[in-house]
Amino acid sequence: MRILSGTSNPLLAHEICEILEMRPIDAAIKRFSDGEIFVSLNESVRGEEVFVIQSISSPVNDHLMELFMMTDALKRNSAAKVTAVIPYFGYARQDRKIDARTSISSKLVANLLTVSGISRILTVDLHSDQIQGFFDIPVDNIKVSNLFIQDILKYDFQNPVIVSPDIGSINRARHLAEKMNLDLVILDKRRMSNGTSFVTNIMGDVAGKTCIIIDDMVDSGGTLIGATDILLEKGAKAVHAYVTHGILSKEALGKLENSALNSMIITDSIAQQAHSHKLQLLPLAPLLSGVIQNIHLEKSIEGLFSNEI
Repeated sequence: MRILSGTSNPLLAHEICEILEMRPIDAAIKRFSDGEIFVSLNESVRGEEVFVIQSISSPVNDHLMELFMMTDALKRNSAAKVTAVIPYFGYARQDRKIDARTSISSKLVANLLTVSGISRILTVDLHSDQIQGFFDIPVDNIKVSNLFIQDILKYDFQNPVIVSPDIGSINRARHLAEKMNLDLVILDKRRMSNGTSFVTNIMGDVAGKTCIIIDDMVDSGGTLIGATDILLEKGAKAVHAYVTHGILSKEALGKLENSALNSMIITDSIAQQAHSHKLQLLPLAPLLSGVIQNIHLEKSIEGLFSNEI
């Protein structure tokens, strides 16, 4: 078993290698002056099972193409099996036709990953579970609800309640609420044609409660900030957010820093360049290294992330 790291999240790859007590494959990943990507392996991988660590994060297209190039280099150098470890699966939001003339980008990316020679996909909290059906190869979609629960239990939150920020996040939030035996609050959000959204209704009582918002990603931060404001307006004592993927594009972190949100906890599925006193990171390396080890040993991985807390 070997590990090959792309350039999207080298720190996470390094931490996984440390836990597994191995060194990453020596490789050169460069770019020509026109932006073309060059990948060269500096050692043999013949007959090896290789796990490629690469999030499809910003710059999304560069990191996706880099993943294709690394896979091609491995297959052309006789690697026995290539598993793509994609902590953040970009293009996952485009999983259906939202109107008559749009593409289904996540299906296209699934096709491209399959034909590139990848044998298996290991990813974390897909935007929608149906994306697993877009692949003709095995997909392990690892849930991080237990990581969130373990972190929430460290704090003495007063009158906590789990909040789904929109209808699309209900299943994720309900699963966590049931495991913690907490009430679930649902926000009914309406999206406008100009890309903005607003909450029209709150299903559940938040007065005097500590609200814990559960979501799979935060991009511009608009949904999270809007949810925080309406919850506080309805009498919530405090609002904390647990989000798997911190995309945090453009000025998102600054907006969240200046918002009424008390804290935001995200995983390190995406490398973070900026920091905030409201932002905390949960490491994925211990979980992913265990899954990688079990895949290599052909053991079940269910117990690593689905045990009851």
